[in-house]
Amino acid sequence: MENKAFDQSLLGKRIREVRKSNGYTTRGAADQLNISQTYLRQIESGKSTKTPNLAVFVSICNLFHISPDYLLQDQLVENELSAVKDAAALYKKTSYSTQKVVLAMLNAAMEELEKQETAES
Repeated sequence: MENKAFDQSLLGKRIREVRKSNGYTTRGAADQLNISQTYLRQIESGKSTKTPNLAVFVSICNLFHISPDYLLQDQLVENELSAVKDAAALYKKTSYSTQKVVLAMLNAAMEELEKQETAES
């Protein structure tokens, strides 16, 4: 498995993007996070040694209603759990009728895969 080095600039960039997309200024977000505006700018720049501590990181996720893996997606190696979460997020965004179609397609695909595995055994 590939071991990536942590890149603060990628985390800072993603935090800045999320802050802006939620309509927050650095001052407004910093006030909500109970941190200084300077500290938030340092986190977002990724150029300093300022990485948010765990409490601030969790507060950022809660303020912007995002998951930690969203902020860290450029840093993490893909795994089975992240694929399941991605599929679940897509599924939740669809209408009930679309969900029924997707579920039927998954069931059909799983049945076909089981038949192929049985035939190969």
